[in-house]
Amino acid sequence: MATKNRALMQSLLDREGRTYAAEAGIRLRNTPAPLYQLLVLSHLLSARIKADIAVASARALFDAGMRDARRMSRAGWQQRVDALGKGGYRRYDERTATQLGEAAEFLQREYKGDLRRMREAGDPRKLLRELPGIGPTGVNIFFREVQGVWPEFAPYLDEKALQGAQRLGLPKTPETLERLVDTAELPKLAAGLVRVALDDEAAHAVRDAA
Repeated sequence: MATKNRALMQSLLDREGRTYAAEAGIRLRNTPAPLYQLLVLSHLLSARIKADIAVASARALFDAGMRDARRMSRAGWQQRVDALGKGGYRRYDERTATQLGEAAEFLQREYKGDLRRMREAGDPRKLLRELPGIGPTGVNIFFREVQGVWPEFAPYLDEKALQGAQRLGLPKTPETLERLVDTAELPKLAAGLVRVALDDEAAHAVRDAA
């Protein structure tokens, strides 16, 4: 069983083990700009919209210069709408443009635009919920990815990731899954499990390649 699990895990990482942050061009480090970019991406991914559209829209915002809370708050509402539209995020673009601006202003006011200050102030899993547009799904997305640079939250494998593990026949607890990979691979593992939870064909391909 252990050998089978490791083969499945390697197949999962090989085929689906790319983080959403990497897809959005975010070189995630424990510094203000990439942490903020991950927050924006998590916000966009949390809506009922295809992941590739959310990723493209995050890239469009960043390409337009909105790469940190200060620049996002200073950008005009129409600039945010235009960037979201360029990425294909049209269904929610106006509301999301407003929420991104309000959230950036809040971060600037309360934490000087630095999510590390939020981490120091208390439990960021709760504090993130104070931001406009960030609900439980957005928090889960953020922490699945940020556990690589905020290791005190690892292993962060939420219900959606564990659904992916169940679909593959892998162990169903974060602690057991953690033992099957290197700690540095936990964000990739989380992303891969979410992908197979959402995509039957991806799950079949992982199993067939194992």
